[in-house]
Parts: sequence; C-alpha cells; structure tokens
Amino acid sequence: MSELCPECAPDWIKPALGVDVSQVQELIGQRQASQLNGTEEEVPTKREAAVLMLLNGQSMEDGEILLTHRSPSMRSHSGQIAFPGGRRDPGDTSLVDTALREAWEETDLQRHSVTPLEQWKQLHIRATGNPVSPILAHWHQPGEVYPASPAETDDVFFVPIKELIDPRNRLLVGFKQWQGPAFYANGYVIWGFTAGVLAALLDHSGWSVPWNNNSVLDLRDTLKKSRNNEKMS
Repeated sequence: MSELCPECAPDWIKPALGVDVSQVQELIGQRQASQLNGTEEEVPTKREAAVLMLLNGQSMEDGEILLTHRSPSMRSHSGQIAFPGGRRDPGDTSLVDTALREAWEETDLQRHSVTPLEQWKQLHIRATGNPVSPILAHWHQPGEVYPASPAETDDVFFVPIKELIDPRNRLLVGFKQWQGPAFYANGYVIWGFTAGVLAALLDHSGWSVPWNNNSVLDLRDTLKKSRNNEKMS
C-alpha cells in the first residue's frame, strides 16, 4: 500500500501526527556543508528524497522505530544511523513510493505490511542540498527485516521508544558552529538529520521526558567512542 491513511493510525500513534516541520528544521539547524567537509561550496543537488519512519508495536510502552547503519564504505553519510530511504527514482509514483521502495531495497521490508500514515513537508538539508520528506508509517503486519544491501546498509534494527526517551540516552552534540540533539542506541550515536527528526517526533507526540540538555558534547569525540565508524574530515 502506498497511499496515505492517517485515520488508520493506532490510537497510541495518533499523537505523533501533525508535526510542525518548521520546528524540525530548527532542531536540524541550518548546517553549512563547509562546517563538515571543509569546503565553502554548497552541493547544488535538488533531487527529492524520502525516508521511512516506521513505527511498530501495540502501545508506546512496547513501541519501536526502524533504523539502519550506513556502511562505512559508502561515499556519503558513511557510518551514520539513518532511516531507510533515499532519492526519488523516475519510476516512483510518489515520495511514499520512494520511501517504501528504498526500505525494501535496504531492509527487505515488504510494502504490503506497512500502512503509510502521513507525509511531512520537505525538510531542507544544506549539507547535501536535497529536500527530504519523512513518511510516518505503521508496521501493521510485522515480519523480518535485515541488511538486504550490505554494501549500503550493514545493520538494521528497531530501537524501543522507551530507550530513546531515557534521559541517559539523550545528549547534545556540537561541531564548530553547529549543535543539535543526539541519542545513544545499540552502541551507536544517532545525530544530525535523523536525530532532529526523532527529537521532533518525540516532543510533538508528548512521549519525551525531561533530560539534561545544558551541556554540549564534542561530536568528534562522541563518535570516536561509538560503533558508528564514521569518517569525518
């Protein structure tokens, strides 16, 4: 299924609908490409992309969300934790179709098992130049997922929402003039776009609990202590 069905959302997910993307953009920040790769040039790409925010579970107590670890051998965003997703192909009928296709390619997620609930307005990622539309969805028929394309994604896992909102797993990270929310999960550090989207989703839904956001940890040092194996210049 590739059509949106917000009325199909389970009761526990309904508070997650209607996120204000302007608040998400604030969390992600207006990070310049030059801040991370040492160049003053912006990447001119304007090709649309979509990511799948797949929620699973019967309630917030056992709710979880699907994430992937991008292979350290990838040329872009290597070693980062990300939602399944990617750029829109000419054959995709919609951005929902893009998110479902990419999720299938990366994790073998079967689209018939997924109910797309809502498409967020585009978020603009200045580090890549790509407008990205998150697609909120529910896994109404859970099955098996795994790294279906190891060269691109070498780990696929669900993170319990209770772990994401645990104050011990939340932090602020910074690099030069940029800073943003981050999470610890499975020995990884979730940061950047993915962390900003997660933080906005948790805050909007009312699932978040108070945590210490008064100090900013150095992003490089934090990543060195993680399983990410990210390559930062």
